[in-house]
Amino acid sequence: MKSLYICLLLLNSIHSFARKDDDSTFYRADHSRIQYTGRIDFSNPVKPRFWAPGSYITIRFSGTYCVMEITDEEKWGKSHNYLQVIVNDQPAYRIQTKGRKNKVVLASGLPKGEHTIIICKNTEAEIGYLELIGFTCNKLLSPPKKPKRKMEFIGNSITCGMGNDDSEIPCKTKEWYDQHNAYLAYGPLSARALNAQWHLSSVSGIGLIQSCCNKTTAMPQVFDKINMAENNLTWNFKRYQPDVVTICLGQNDGIQDSAAFCAAYIQFVNRLRNYYPKATIILLTSPMADQPLDSALKKYINVVTTAIKASGEKKIESYFFSRRYNNGCDAHPNAGEHAAMAKELTAYTRQLMQW
Repeated sequence: MKSLYICLLLLNSIHSFARKDDDSTFYRADHSRIQYTGRIDFSNPVKPRFWAPGSYITIRFSGTYCVMEITDEEKWGKSHNYLQVIVNDQPAYRIQTKGRKNKVVLASGLPKGEHTIIICKNTEAEIGYLELIGFTCNKLLSPPKKPKRKMEFIGNSITCGMGNDDSEIPCKTKEWYDQHNAYLAYGPLSARALNAQWHLSSVSGIGLIQSCCNKTTAMPQVFDKINMAENNLTWNFKRYQPDVVTICLGQNDGIQDSAAFCAAYIQFVNRLRNYYPKATIILLTSPMADQPLDSALKKYINVVTTAIKASGEKKIESYFFSRRYNNGCDAHPNAGEHAAMAKELTAYTRQLMQW
């Protein structure tokens, strides 16, 4: 059914390019009816840039079609980002940019009336930015109201959704990011189940005190940035105050000196509290961790939560995933495992927050 829908969409897209629509209107990226969610750089409002995985744009329009114009950084001269597109309640489909400048038919041949489209960046900051130029449709309408609840998920490649979607390109073929799907990662899945907005503050390979894969920065160094991959463009935390923040770090650190790791963790949580005075902060174990690392992380997290609570902090909690999830590409969780992780975290968060 999903494949048939995408095929029909593509056929209709070809038809839409072949004709001149007299009722078309182009809406620039700075139009007030375009809704953005994520750490986005608006220094040039007509060309907003976003690096973070899971950043998403929502529009509502009347008519039968919608075309998006978007620029890809083409980092390294070849990298092309993936996007998840959701049209109304139809199955989501995945697209990839093909060049620096892209004109993408998001929907065509729709019934006349009002429609909603969500466009989510599936690939992470390491693959470069996307820069929205605008949309062409019949008439852009006011977007749906954002959910009042807000969540933020801090982490590494697991949180990015790295290696979770091999539905089109098998693992260990083509580029390392071809299986990225942030929309189907545990964070956005949990947020949608809880009717919440989401931000993913995550970079592959990053750690709390020690990163892997030749990365020279750790999460505390880049957390206040819009582009965490390159540690630049300062983020204004007033623009997004989450109700719940989860931290899933430690996989790339490995087993560390417990005193050093716990001290750094406490310092990072205290820093988060300064940014987010009212948020509930949940420390998570790594779902990829083998038994020795899993045991170490549980020990570290218990020490950290106990110490922070002893200081008078009340909104600090921890959650340990029930099992190891590592059947995706490069031993990361696959899409089904992300769904299982989200089910665990959703149930825990719903009870904790009384949502």
